[in-house]
Amino acid sequence: MNKEVMIVTGAGQISLAIARRMGRGKKIVLGDKSKDNAAAIADVMTKAGFDAEPFVMDMSDRSSIQAMVEKAKSYGEVTAMVCGAGVSPSQAPIEMILKVDLYGTAVLMEEVGKVIARGGTGVVISSQSGHRMPALTPEQDRALAMTPAEELLSLDFLQPDQIRDTLHAYQLAKRCNEKRTMYEAVRWGKRGARINDIAPGIIVTPLAIDEFNGP
Repeated sequence: MNKEVMIVTGAGQISLAIARRMGRGKKIVLGDKSKDNAAAIADVMTKAGFDAEPFVMDMSDRSSIQAMVEKAKSYGEVTAMVCGAGVSPSQAPIEMILKVDLYGTAVLMEEVGKVIARGGTGVVISSQSGHRMPALTPEQDRALAMTPAEELLSLDFLQPDQIRDTLHAYQLAKRCNEKRTMYEAVRWGKRGARINDIAPGIIVTPLAIDEFNGP
């Protein structure tokens, strides 16, 4: 019998907390670039009584995201999405932060938005960092929201020579998450589904500890 399916990207602590809260009775497909991380979180979930399966995927690659969505569809209707995948300023260079946190998140929302069931829900885990940078112009905010995903990284203000450092890249990515969610909410709404963005402050997770110990 087909189940409702929840897609979760990023086998981290915030994603896990949301999946445990919302995933009871659903098939949970846990995507992470690290096979070991995905398997470890799936094992924790399974031992707690959830139906969870790991899936190795790359948030910087559309075909990998599409493969995860297709895998999820094979189990039933996709009714929930949690986007928690990302890299932090101390973990990756500027180009990778933009490719994963900005482009990848936009693609995930787009691809899941094509299949999300009526009544479905999605959440993107952004960050307060998106609000801790100099204001963008209305035109730049609009570009982050509405530029086709495959053209996002070609925007002039997202070129590496326009970005001060990895923190600035991270802030821009999280700003894009917020604006992109507003745009995708309209598209999801046409399917009778909804999507929201949350911007947590500092929560002590392994990723946050990396930042505490970073330069």
